[in-house]
Amino acid sequence: MAKIFNVKKFSDPRGNLAVVEAKDLGFEIKRVFYIWGADNEIRGRHAHKETIQAAVALNGSCKFYVNNGVKKEEFLLDSPDKFLLLEPSDWHYMYDFKDNCILEVFANKTYDPEDYIYDEPK
Repeated sequence: MAKIFNVKKFSDPRGNLAVVEAKDLGFEIKRVFYIWGADNEIRGRHAHKETIQAAVALNGSCKFYVNNGVKKEEFLLDSPDKFLLLEPSDWHYMYDFKDNCILEVFANKTYDPEDYIYDEPK
């Protein structure tokens, strides 16, 4: 099931620095994409056969609805050091984008349209 985790953050009078390494994510990064300007839209609505993802709101906030077929949960991403790890079976969508949200996602696989599962588990 999806879970929230925090990456290392360093703060001093000059600002903040967050560090993301493959060992923190648990996978090698093969693809990075980001979403912005989503406003009142819903994005996602799928799971994957093999792709693992880690999502972070670099700016603003958004919510995730996640259903793995056993449990349904909602998560709030509202800090650039707070990540949501999504397993392949985590059917999900993102919504409630606020304050000019920029959502960045790291994935362990390159894009493959055959990897997507669009039907939500019951």
